[in-house]
Amino acid sequence: MGYPRLRSIVLDTTDVPELAEFYRRLLGWSYPEGFDIEEFTDWRAIVGPSGERLAFQQVDELPPTTWPTIEVPQQVHLDLAVESRADLEESHQRALGLGAVVRLDRSDDAEEPLRVYADPAGHTFCLFTHDVG
Repeated sequence: MGYPRLRSIVLDTTDVPELAEFYRRLLGWSYPEGFDIEEFTDWRAIVGPSGERLAFQQVDELPPTTWPTIEVPQQVHLDLAVESRADLEESHQRALGLGAVVRLDRSDDAEEPLRVYADPAGHTFCLFTHDVG
């Protein structure tokens, strides 16, 4: 019997082009080959170097998570790892420049430096490294 394989992680958003472009630039990924971004404003996907996919789906409204408080739970978040503390700082600056907001800063943690952000749609994601040297 074959098992299902994960094709994409799909995030709801009220602005598909904006959120797709945010993550495309944050991660350095690309749109699928032959994909016409002007044609689709209610659904987009971006593709990573190993074929992983992150997709975005239009919704009429989406209350942003209030994490770490509980009024609007996060329900799902993305963990994004980088190789070094230098990469962590570079990614931090890129995330801020693209419109992310820091929700938690543990970048000085000796074992696992990390920061938690909200993307422009309010979804949370973490940037961290295990390089503590």
